[in-house]
Amino acid sequence: MIRRSLALGLILWVLAGVQAAAEAVRIVVISDLNGSYGSTDYSANVHRAVSAIIALSPDLVVSTGDMVAGQRQPLLSETEVRAMWAAFHAAVTDPLTAAGIPMAVTPGNHDASGYKGFEQERRLYAEQWKDRRPEVSFVEDDNYPFFYAFDIGPARLVSLDATTIGRLDSAQMVALATVFEDAGPARIVFSHMPLWPFTEGRETHIIGDPDLETLLEQIDVGLHLSGHHHAFYPGHLDRLSVIAQAELGGGSRRLIGAERPGPKTITLLDIEADGTIRVSALQAPDFRTPVDVRTLPESLNTPERVIYRIDTVPSGAVEMVK
Repeated sequence: MIRRSLALGLILWVLAGVQAAAEAVRIVVISDLNGSYGSTDYSANVHRAVSAIIALSPDLVVSTGDMVAGQRQPLLSETEVRAMWAAFHAAVTDPLTAAGIPMAVTPGNHDASGYKGFEQERRLYAEQWKDRRPEVSFVEDDNYPFFYAFDIGPARLVSLDATTIGRLDSAQMVALATVFEDAGPARIVFSHMPLWPFTEGRETHIIGDPDLETLLEQIDVGLHLSGHHHAFYPGHLDRLSVIAQAELGGGSRRLIGAERPGPKTITLLDIEADGTIRVSALQAPDFRTPVDVRTLPESLNTPERVIYRIDTVPSGAVEMVK
């Protein structure tokens, strides 16, 4: 009888774990919140966005980088860098934490540049976030908060350390090839630099690696999220959806082929139990009004790649909410 009770208890425990893993989740994505070099001030849009996110009560917030305003020449002092992070936490991290909303980050070039000379900023970035690990199920965290992976609901998310122009280092490519083994149906990668260009004047600020795109396809990644280009665009390549985030700080940019910069936005990912990802975006000033994607170019055309607006092609597991 005791053995039977224990066995039944184990079965129920396993089933409960499977059910929890299958539950739908909502993720909000934010990016590029910083002001001018060394700034400890955050705009009204940042504060309004944080308030709107708390009202939405998502399961997770993802930041695709540029949370503070480093990478200045001459270099910022350690005291200045710490002051910037204290201001960011006061404006963003602490209110989200108080509301019970975890945040997963990836480094931006102004947070932890991989270029020579910014080793102190990378060290301080790592220090800040090791003390603020999100409460998620980590799969790979040896290099947190740079390259790491975790599960939430039916999704596995992987952060790439992409703060410089050009291809990922070989170590990340090797790790990426196996990190989605045994992952759930929704597979998402996020980084600061995008795979391909989204905005005017940033055409060369990309990872720009066909081998990485091929690898993402081979391991069944459905979505890549990025920052840095300061404009919202939900796009699709051959077999991979790509979403660029608008900035919440300064410096709006025009999408390639657009006549004017778009609005500041936050991106919503509603991930169903079967792995379907439904995408929407809410725009400033109140971050309650949805973005009408029909106002965005139908495609972004560059010599490197054509990115099609996601609602114009059958994109499989990633859909635009209309």
